[in-house]
Amino acid sequence: MITRKITTALSILLLLPALVLAQGRVVESDSHRFEEVAEGVWLVTGTGTVFTMSNVMVLVGEFDTLVVDSHVTPAAARALLDSIPVITDKPVRYLVNSHYHFDHAHGAQAFPEGIEIIGHEFTRKKLNGELGNVLEENTFKSFSDPVPGTVANLERQAAEETDPARKAQLLERHRVQRDYMNAIGEVQPTPPNITLETKMTLFQVVADGSREIQLHHFGRAHTGGDVVIYLPQDKIVFTGDMMLPGLAYMGDGHVDEWPDTLDGLLTLDFDTWLPGHGPVMRSKEAIGNFQGYLRDLWGKTSQMYSEGVSAEQAAQQIDMTNHSQNFAQIRGAGVDPRAIRRIYQLLD
Repeated sequence: MITRKITTALSILLLLPALVLAQGRVVESDSHRFEEVAEGVWLVTGTGTVFTMSNVMVLVGEFDTLVVDSHVTPAAARALLDSIPVITDKPVRYLVNSHYHFDHAHGAQAFPEGIEIIGHEFTRKKLNGELGNVLEENTFKSFSDPVPGTVANLERQAAEETDPARKAQLLERHRVQRDYMNAIGEVQPTPPNITLETKMTLFQVVADGSREIQLHHFGRAHTGGDVVIYLPQDKIVFTGDMMLPGLAYMGDGHVDEWPDTLDGLLTLDFDTWLPGHGPVMRSKEAIGNFQGYLRDLWGKTSQMYSEGVSAEQAAQQIDMTNHSQNFAQIRGAGVDPRAIRRIYQLLD
């Protein structure tokens, strides 16, 4: 009896590496890289042949597939949809918006007719025009307007380059950015047709029963309608841009409320978090670091505001280098002017 128990234990130990490899496998198409974080749970990123800009999460069930976020353009979303068959033949049934920003939501129109699109009520109002035209707002334009200049600059650099390998790299980058520039004009913001206010729960049939999929809105943060997607059985959460490995864009943020919203995120029991940009994350330490940064930025900007310093001057003068140990992109004084203008707007 003892011998049988030991043999069984050894058999399990010998199988463990294979199980880990199976769940951590990586599959690629021409345009996308699929990393399996848990069984049927995939973090999807672009390979660089198509400009995707944001991460996607794909959940594969027994009968259907759920996708979180849709990339930056319909062209990028079509490449994603064409790539999903490398991991499953199950049809896409749901698309979830983590928030309304262009790099995560502007591919929605390319998804199959009849698909259910789920998002926060605020996200619906932003994408259906109730709260203004997102294509005319500073966030979209500040990222998209420079693209033609980038395309022209890459074309010039490629023409001047004499090294064949470097020239080929520049020509490929030029092609990708040119295709992105041409794809922007196709965008028609497509809102969710199912909305939530604070929480929604879905259940996806999987091989061993069902996968619980919780959608939470803990408060305003990166936007007014951030949704995190939580898988309690796998202890995984997709955070969108509410929480990134580095500093998130704050041009539409609620910097004063953001740290408390992240406290809501920390109430979930998770070991792994998948950000809207960047790699799979296994530590929660970055969350506390970002909360500290946000509170400090709000305090320093509020002081500048109360002293009558203009937003543009404050953006140049505010020194956040005391956080450089946690955020490598901080290399000196100065903060993204879009973040400071937004904080001034909130203070007004």
